[in-house]
Amino acid sequence: MIRILTLLLVVSTSIAFGQGVTTNSARSMSMANASTTFNDVWAFYNNPGALGDVEQFSIGLSYENRFLLKELQTQGIAIAIPLKVGVLSAGGDVFGYRNYRSYRAGLGYSMKLSDNFFAGVQLNYQGLALSSNYGSKNTLTAGAGIYAKVTDEWKIGVSVFNLGRAKLSDFEDDRFSTVLRLGTSFKFSKKFLLSFEGEKDLDYDFRFKTGLEYEALKNFYVRGGVTTHPIEVSFGLGYHFDQVHIDLGSSYHQILGWSPHFSFVFQTKATN
Repeated sequence: MIRILTLLLVVSTSIAFGQGVTTNSARSMSMANASTTFNDVWAFYNNPGALGDVEQFSIGLSYENRFLLKELQTQGIAIAIPLKVGVLSAGGDVFGYRNYRSYRAGLGYSMKLSDNFFAGVQLNYQGLALSSNYGSKNTLTAGAGIYAKVTDEWKIGVSVFNLGRAKLSDFEDDRFSTVLRLGTSFKFSKKFLLSFEGEKDLDYDFRFKTGLEYEALKNFYVRGGVTTHPIEVSFGLGYHFDQVHIDLGSSYHQILGWSPHFSFVFQTKATN
């Protein structure tokens, strides 16, 4: 039974690119997930450190349909609550279907350490459940990140998820995914942003990701990106109202096909 369970985990996690490690932002996914420097509510998934630079209460909802298979759907939520000191965050997501489901729910706290330097930590309740014949596994995992504004245009972000290498199964020392990400972005003008990122899941090959964003019209964005190992291309569109952001797009795998995604964010009005 353990061998069958492990086989199912290997096959499924290779499709999902890790147990419970998701991004849940159409903006990020449209830019190949090169997003450790994005200081919005979705930093809950991309880089807890960047949440320290969020100044408005924000809530986001997201949906992804991986490879257009109903069994590979992800739904997510993220909330950022600025306090007098720091930013409190919460979020969770569910991936899969009744015979294979991964899930995560967590809380985080981020804060400004100096004018241009931020850090954040996160604690998650994370699990994986197969059909009733094979049971489930739940555990606590931790994440952390830092975010720096070198200049107004140039930013750097670093994040790591599952710091403690939480164990999934005793068989062959199988563990929940630990992912390290290092990224940078540069805004060449008010309209054009370019981002780069390296990602290393300890169980998979190093991935290089690059994304671009162009404000074609006022508040209307066109995005694209490329990822290696496996090679995927992505694209998307977004429109940002004063308090509502709507983003959508898709990525394409040359063998497995399309993965459409959508996200919605509501935030309170900015205060001067």
